[in-house]
Amino acid sequence: MKIMAPSKSDPVQVPQQITLAVDPNYFKPEDIHLIRQGKHYRLYNLLGAHPWNWQGQAGTYFAVWVPNAKSVSVLGDFNQWRLESHVLNLRSDQSGIWEGFIPHVQSGNFYKYHIQSNQNGSKMEKSDPFAFYNETPPKTASAVWDLGYQWNDEKWMRHRQKVNAANAPISIYEVHLGSWHKLPDSQNNEFRSYRELADSLVSYVKNMGYTHVELMPVMEHPFYGSWGYQTLGYYSPSTRYGTPQDFMCLVDSFHQAGIGVLLDWVPSHFPSDEHGLARFDGTNLYEVNGAHPDWNTSIFNNGRWEVIDFLISNALFWMDKYHVDGLRVDAVASMLYLDYSRKEGQWTPNIYGGRENLESIEFLHKLNNAIKEYYPDVKVIAEESTSWPQVSKPVSDGGLGFDMKWNMGWMHDTLYFFGREDIHRQYHMGELTFSLYYAFHENFVLSLSHDEVVHGKSSLIGKMPGANDDEKFANLRCLFGYMYGYPGKKLLFMGQEFAQRSEWDHDGSLQWDLLQYGPHKGVQELIRDLNFTYRHEKALHESDFIPQGFYWVDTGNCKDGIVAFIRRSLSTNEKILIICNLKNIVWRDYTIGALQGGAWGEIFNSDDRQYGGSGLTNPGVKQALRLSDEQTGFSNGVSHHKIDQAITVNIPPLSTLMFKNIS
Repeated sequence: MKIMAPSKSDPVQVPQQITLAVDPNYFKPEDIHLIRQGKHYRLYNLLGAHPWNWQGQAGTYFAVWVPNAKSVSVLGDFNQWRLESHVLNLRSDQSGIWEGFIPHVQSGNFYKYHIQSNQNGSKMEKSDPFAFYNETPPKTASAVWDLGYQWNDEKWMRHRQKVNAANAPISIYEVHLGSWHKLPDSQNNEFRSYRELADSLVSYVKNMGYTHVELMPVMEHPFYGSWGYQTLGYYSPSTRYGTPQDFMCLVDSFHQAGIGVLLDWVPSHFPSDEHGLARFDGTNLYEVNGAHPDWNTSIFNNGRWEVIDFLISNALFWMDKYHVDGLRVDAVASMLYLDYSRKEGQWTPNIYGGRENLESIEFLHKLNNAIKEYYPDVKVIAEESTSWPQVSKPVSDGGLGFDMKWNMGWMHDTLYFFGREDIHRQYHMGELTFSLYYAFHENFVLSLSHDEVVHGKSSLIGKMPGANDDEKFANLRCLFGYMYGYPGKKLLFMGQEFAQRSEWDHDGSLQWDLLQYGPHKGVQELIRDLNFTYRHEKALHESDFIPQGFYWVDTGNCKDGIVAFIRRSLSTNEKILIICNLKNIVWRDYTIGALQGGAWGEIFNSDDRQYGGSGLTNPGVKQALRLSDEQTGFSNGVSHHKIDQAITVNIPPLSTLMFKNIS
């Protein structure tokens, strides 16, 4: 659905100037009280442009926070974009809000604010910070919009708490909507719309067995190459793919398919485009002085309650109006540290002389507490790349209040290790096992995200060592098996599930044609099976955040290149033994500790022929045998950590195996 602004030649009667009427009942006394206290977390219901009835006349009520303005007017397609045709009124309560009612303006009309600053007399045209819809970039006008929609996800919303629970399987497919799958017959490299994605993307994610999708920022952004991380239309899903109702349809379709929707959200910084938030009234209204050293963007002023209300209202807005199931908060580390990416002399210590950004910490506390108050079943995930303590612990316990945190340390160490030739790995086993020292300090998500396959870092398959494709693909399958066996929720970026060859290109499309080749199709089958195995086996997900559900069998046999551990369900006591062979060597009749007697069956083998492997599997049942006192501790050179039961198995080269106790 495309909405066109009227031509300037259209016969529209435009008055010279109108001082707009004000409805005294629009803002309630309690609204102003909460606004002045910095505790109004539904500001989007008041600020912005809202269809309204005033004295029996239909129109739109406009309200905008511009405390340092000398005058504010609304210009749009309804007044031929005249700068001062409709002048707003400044409230007398020192809230800094300008307001007014314009008759006949309705959903679909485009507008901007014309602001004259009382600081320096400068004049500017600005988009509405609270607009629900915007023109498609590079155009910059906002649109009046009604967010009415008939949802069909009641069943999902009733049971969402179980799907998002800490002991539930959470396997996330990270997606950039514009480059997931371009229209095949497009002459102009056109995007699929939200509604087209509601068919193709939803069915694909469901078929692949993921439990959630994470959408890279869908909020409107002027520069497409920012991937959405330089957001300006915080309350507007990008018009590149359709209308707000179209995006609601996409979320609704995911929910009806039993899939949760997480949104990337950027409260740390915003671009300095003239039509946006930067120097909104001629002053640093939303931002602090200076630019972010990494992105040359403006940094939100988290010491100002109006800004905190803007951001917290926005977080709740996506849950209120779009039924999203969680937020992944971008660049949290850049908010926590005053010296983030700054040299000595470029930052000012806090009142205690430290480097902690106390205002941002307080904002994160308020944000996570507010979300927990209104949506305890929603998940908030931090992308936090340092060792800041207790990121995923409740605020009441001294934490930041997030539910989960990306495990960046695990990601870096694991990719470094798997990037090494197998003959060198015996000297670096600690890279693979070190993260278990802190694996349960936070509620971690194991993330292999878009950041790992851009800017010359190569694709995942491109990172894998090997003399030929067989070895490269074996290493990749081994890595994925290890990841799904390791404690923590899972996240893969699109294209990784079929071993895309090239780096991700936001202007292009994924290399879907690779699925005609066996190795790529095999990796896709492997990820699908891993997703369903992870979801089905409680031992693999129920204790992702609980150390009692993990047991080392072998912390890294350097000579043989074997790592082995057991995952255990605390509710059923079921156990799964994960064995990783990190060398290009076949081990036959290999004895390894099993923690429990009885029968064990192979439930996953990354070397299976259906995945593109050699087919060295372990059919049938393996019976755990009791070791002698001499064998307990060492057998075939493999440490069993005092385990007195063991099974003997065949282990393919560069592989991950999973065995489940079945008796």
